[in-house]
This record gives sequence, C-alpha cells and structure tokens, in this order.
Amino acid sequence: MTAAPTPRLTDPAALARNRARATDEALFLHRAAVEDMQDRLLLVKRSFTAPALVTPFPALWDRVAPGATQVAPEEVLALEPGTHDLVVHAMALHWSTDPVGQLIQSRRALKADGLFMGCLFGGQTLSELRAALAQAEAEVTGGLSPRVAPMAEIRDLGALLQRAGFALPVADSLTLTASYETPLHLMRELRAMGEGNALDARLRRPTRRAVFARAAEIYAEHFAGPDGRITATFEILFLLGWAPDASQPKPLRPGSASTRLADALNTFEMPLKE
Repeated sequence: MTAAPTPRLTDPAALARNRARATDEALFLHRAAVEDMQDRLLLVKRSFTAPALVTPFPALWDRVAPGATQVAPEEVLALEPGTHDLVVHAMALHWSTDPVGQLIQSRRALKADGLFMGCLFGGQTLSELRAALAQAEAEVTGGLSPRVAPMAEIRDLGALLQRAGFALPVADSLTLTASYETPLHLMRELRAMGEGNALDARLRRPTRRAVFARAAEIYAEHFAGPDGRITATFEILFLLGWAPDASQPKPLRPGSASTRLADALNTFEMPLKE
C-alpha cells in the first residue's frame, strides 16, 4: 500500500510570484530583523570566514554576512555539507512545508562548532487581521478558507532546533507594531512585502467584497487607535544553535553536583516527606 503524499503547505509558484513583486520600500520588517541579527552576531565575538545566507532577499541581507554563499530558500537547499562556519536563514522558514528539514539541511552544511542563526515570522504576527477575516468570512459565507500561513510559536522552536541536531539551542522574539489607515492598506503592504497568500489550500476564486467590507468593520471596531488608524502586530522569532562539537559545554549528570544549592544560597532546606 502506497503512503499518501504529505500535503504541501505552500504553492511554490505562487510564493515565487509574490516575492518577485516585493518592493524595497515595503521591506521595513526585514531591515529591523537585519539590524537585530547584526547585534546578535556582535555578541558571538567570533570571525566567520565561510558564511552562507539563505533568504529570498539576498541584497538586503548581504550586510549580515558579507561575501556569503547566497542560496534560495527552496525545499532542498543548495548547500554543501560541512563547508560553512555560519548559516543565516532569513525570513523564509514560515513559508516552508518542512521547516525541520530546512534546519537539518542547515546544520549539515555547518562545520563542527559552526553557528546557525535564523529568523522568521512568529505566531503573533497579524493576529488582528486573522481574527477579523475569520469572523467576517464565517458571518458572510458560513465557512473559512486558509488566508494566513500557520506560524510557529516560540515555545516550540527550541524543540525543533534540538530535533534538527543543534546544540545549545536558543529562541527568542521581537514584537513590532505598525499602523495603517485601513485594513486594505495593510493588505496592500503585505503584497508589497512578498507576503501575500501563497498557501496551497487557499481559495482559488475571488473573495466576495462583502467579506472584506465586514472584516474592515470588525478590524476598526476592535483594533483601531484613538486616531482611527488600525494596528497590526508582527512577531519576528530568532533562532540560534551550534553544530555539535566536543569542545562545547555539556550539562552535568543528575546527582553529580558537589555543592548543595541550599548551602550556596545560605538558606534552610526543607526536606520533603516520603
């Protein structure tokens, strides 16, 4: 019996079209992520001589890893195993059908003790727009259609890094808020970012105007500021992990401590009953 093929999250042709239409002026979230990533790399205090950069917008991200091997974020990454001391995977994992596979490929491309750094949109991104569209579509059509890619929660990403074989995994987030005149202006900017709907299961016919009209009403009712402009949340998650190496610190075995915590804190230890 042949196993059923794994459903695709993303339509690659639609995603490529969306990214090709992106404009430089709309990529302000990428610029914020670039600055944050540069600050994080400064804290590592290591020089990298063989970096690789995985991103749909290499010209924008080049200053994070100057001279890097530039690779498109396809499902099979064009990276040679064991050849890089740094891999930066920038703002593409949220569209991957197999994000763990992307992490595994990135880890295999690293030399021992090489560094992986990644960033992607997280689960709080566009929470307002998702809520307004879902309520409007349910009211107008009596159903729902996929409109925004499912995005990872930060609590899950450390485990994904471990599954991919990284040592010393770290995940944290940056939340940004932008304001727009109307939800329509927000959706136009999402298209200009290259972040339009590229889900494989998306609705393939035009959405009824009544859905967008009702969504705009709901959005303004619940998420407008005193000036009448609507707000939109963008969460950028940052990942860090190392290719395993014998030189890296290891956690101590349970029970191997030579000093009691109560002694170190100069406190009384209350024994638990059996």
